[in-house]
Formats: sequence, structure tokens, C-alpha cells
Amino acid sequence: MSGFRKEPLVCIRGLSKQYVQRRPLTSAKFTIRAVENVDLTIQRGGTLALVGESGAGKSTVVRCLSLIERPTAGEIWFDGVDVLKLRGKKLLPLRRQIQIIFQDPTSALNPGMTAGEIIAEPLVIQGEGTKSERRHRALELMEQTGLPAKWESKLPLEFSGGQRQRLAIARALALQPRLLILDEALSGLDLANQEMILRLLADLQAMHSLTYVHVSHDLRMVSDLADEVAVMYEGRVVEQKRTAELFAHPEHPYTQDLLDAMPSLESICEERSA
Repeated sequence: MSGFRKEPLVCIRGLSKQYVQRRPLTSAKFTIRAVENVDLTIQRGGTLALVGESGAGKSTVVRCLSLIERPTAGEIWFDGVDVLKLRGKKLLPLRRQIQIIFQDPTSALNPGMTAGEIIAEPLVIQGEGTKSERRHRALELMEQTGLPAKWESKLPLEFSGGQRQRLAIARALALQPRLLILDEALSGLDLANQEMILRLLADLQAMHSLTYVHVSHDLRMVSDLADEVAVMYEGRVVEQKRTAELFAHPEHPYTQDLLDAMPSLESICEERSA
């Protein structure tokens, strides 16, 4: 678990996101309230786990935080800046600072590009460095994420699932972000790969002074990684506490349900030995 500071990097206040949909074969419209009045604080240099079942609104929150989508209402403050007031070129510095890693690295990586090209691509888009400097940065990040530099010419499909997720992490780090969002980034991996990636993320956090938002439906997975846990239920944050406190003293019934659903130590050991 990372060092924990009191000064927040991100403050989200009253965040809501609605989608207007049209009913099939009619002109009637209806509104889906995906997220409603969410408040979150993300501490600088720490890890916040955002947990809840599918459809709880977790991914919607982080898509708004990364400005992939704009919320219907609310405020998002990043290092003291009201980011929802930024437009056009003023958004570019912020987009460098917030990077997101998705569940399926295969769909997020260009199958026709080599590993080295994939990692260097954000630098190309931003016009940073010479070709030689970008290659050097890509090789450096491959080594940091546990990928041998000699694999720089491999295509994504030549990597295993865990290796592709390492490749996605390396690309996300290319622009030296301050906030890294992992949207169910480990849920598609087996238990052994999950544990290896979690150790890697802890090392990278210390190396690069990163702040993490770890989105998951699995409290077990985030129990050793997160400084704080925020529990989402039906589009709302129903509880946010330090991890140890939440595990010891859950207040909301849904949080208790999640804790009760966690696998026991015996079942985890059985899974590892299977």
C-alpha cells in the first residue's frame, strides 16, 4: 500500500450523468440516470478503489473524470483546477495528466503496431522528442513494466493476456501522468497474473509518484492495494472510508453484502493450488 497524504488530487462534487434514449419503434424518449450526485475525494499519491456490482455507475464516473464523457451536472477539480470549465487546447495538459487502462487490452491496442510503436504513440501524437528519444522512452517503459526490450518488434497478439496488460500500462505511462485509472483492468486475468500486476502497480506507483483509481467489483482484489474504498450502489456512492476501517466497520447494507460475498482464505488457497 502506498504512502498516504492528506492533500487531495481530485475532488468530485455532485456528479451526475444522464443519458436520453429513444424507445424502439416510437418517438418517445426516456432518461437513464447512470450516476446521481456522486461525491468523491482522491488523495494525492494514494489509491482509491471504486467498487460495486455491474451497472452501479463505476465506469461512468471514471469516464467523466477522464473527460471521455462530460457529466450532466457537478464539479470535477483536479489539483485545484475546475476541469469542466476547460475547453479546446486548454484541455490538452489535463489529458496528459489522466490516463485510463481498460479491462480488455486487446481491443485497446492497435493490432498492426509493434509494442515499441504502441508505447511511443502518445509521444508522437503530442509531438514530443525525436524518433530516437521516443524509442528510448518506449524501451525504458517496457523494462519498467516487466517486458524485455528485445520484444519491441512484437505485435500485441504475440503477447499473453497479462503481457498485453503490461503493454497497456507502459503506454499509459508514456506521457508521465499523475492519475492512472484502472477500469476493471485486472478482471480478465487469472489469479496469478492479477497478483503479479498488482505488485507491478505498487512498484510503479512508488517509482512515478502516481495516484490510482482502481475500479473493480472484487473487494478481495483491492484490499491490499487501496488506501481508501468507495462503494457504489445504483449510481450513488453509499460509503467511502479508509480500507481497514471499511472492512472492519461497514455501515451500508450493500457494503456488508459485498464483504460477505468475498471468498474465504481457504477458497483462495484452493483456487491457487488447482
